[in-house]
Amino acid sequence: MRREFALTGVARHAQRPARSIACLVFVAVLGAAFWAGAVWIAETFLRTAHLGL
Repeated sequence: MRREFALTGVARHAQRPARSIACLVFVAVLGAAFWAGAVWIAETFLRTAHLGL
């Protein structure tokens, strides 16, 4: 049976969407963690500033 030649990258194209989605989820989790930390630091700073420490 004759096999047709694949263009560059076409043979592996099915795997890319899963990697892209995983990458986007990872970046979203990192972003959420960053902003959660920023809010926590801001709240801590405002509490200590309010107490006059």
